[in-house]
Amino acid sequence: MKLQILQENLERAIGITTRFASTKAQLPILGNILLSTKKSKIYISSTNLEISASVQIGAKVEEEGEISIPAKVIADLVSNLPKETINLESEKEQLKISTPGFSSTILGMDPSDFPAVPNSVNDSKSVVFSKKDISECLNKVVFATSTDETRPILTGVLFILKNNSLSLVATDGFRLSRRMVSLKDYKGEDKTVVIPKSILGEIIRGVFETDEILFNLEDSEKQVTFGLSDTVLASRLLEGEYPDFEKIIPKESNLKVTLDKEEFFRAVKLASIFARESANIVKIKILKDSIKISAESGQAGSQDTKVDAKVERTDSGDFEIAFNYKYLEDFLRSVSGEEIKIEFINQTSAGVFRDTSDSEYLHLIMPVKI
Repeated sequence: MKLQILQENLERAIGITTRFASTKAQLPILGNILLSTKKSKIYISSTNLEISASVQIGAKVEEEGEISIPAKVIADLVSNLPKETINLESEKEQLKISTPGFSSTILGMDPSDFPAVPNSVNDSKSVVFSKKDISECLNKVVFATSTDETRPILTGVLFILKNNSLSLVATDGFRLSRRMVSLKDYKGEDKTVVIPKSILGEIIRGVFETDEILFNLEDSEKQVTFGLSDTVLASRLLEGEYPDFEKIIPKESNLKVTLDKEEFFRAVKLASIFARESANIVKIKILKDSIKISAESGQAGSQDTKVDAKVERTDSGDFEIAFNYKYLEDFLRSVSGEEIKIEFINQTSAGVFRDTSDSEYLHLIMPVKI
C-alpha cells in the first residue's frame, strides 16, 4: 500500500473509527484499525465485535493494499502532524508515515485477522431517513433506555416500521418514551427490531455531514447498517422479546394539567435539592389553578413551590402523586416547546407527559409509592 492523503481528512476518519476500537486485551486485533485501499479511496475501519465503523476518504493511491495498526498510536500521531499531505506506505506488517521533516514507522498486525466490517450500504434495500428527523426522535427516547445489563433488550431502542411511519420506543421499566415520524416514501414490509443505544448515540452526536441517513436491516446476519455520507456504522441487533408497551399506555385520564415548561423545570430543580437525600422523591399536589411541587429531607429541611397551571378534572378532592425527580428532569430536557401537559388516572398509574408543541411525542413515568 502506498498513498498520499490530507492530514485533516485522515485525522477526522481516524477520530470517528477509534471510538469503536476495543481496549480489551483478549483480542489484540480489536484495538487496531484497518487501513485498506481501493482505486482512489482509502477505507478506515474499526470494530469491537458489537459495533463497527468504516470511513472512506479520497486519496492519491499509488499501490493498493491493507494493514492493521494500533488505533491509539495512529490517532495520537496524526492529530499532532501539521495540516499538509501525509505519505503512507506499508511493507509487510509495518506502516511508514512521513511528511516533510517527519517520518515514523508503526508496527502493525496481519490484516487477515481483522474481522469483516461493512463499508457500504445497499441503496436499493435501504430506507432513507432525514437526519434531522431521526436525530430529534432519538433525542426524545434514548435517555429512557435501561443501563441494567441483566435485561439487555431494554438497553436498546425499539424501531417499528409500519404504515408509512417509524416509531421509536425506549423504556427502563420505570419510564417510557415514544416518538413517531412519518415516512412518505417507505414501501417496505413492516419490521420491528431493537438497536443498541451506543450506535444511536453516534448519530445524535451530529458529526456526520449529511442530510440523509440510509437505514438497512440485514435479517440473515441480525445486523443493522447506517449510511451517513462517507461513513458506514453497523451494529448487531438485540435479541429477545420487547415488553408490550401498548398495554401500559393509558387510554383515558381523569385529570389534565397544562403548565409552562421552564417554570415547572425550575420548581423541580428546587425540590431536587432536598429530594437528593430522600430517595429522589418529589411530590406534586394538584390545586384548583396551580400545582405545588415539594420535597423534604430529614437532614436538610423542606421546600415547596407553586406553579400556575390550567387544570382540567372530572372529579374533585385532593390529588397528590410522587415521582423520581431525575425522571422529570430528563423529560423536561427533551421538550422543545414552551408548555407541557401531564395527564393522570390515579396516584398508582403512570403519568402521561406530553410536549404540547410535538403531538408525536409521548412520555410515561411511573409514580413512587408514598
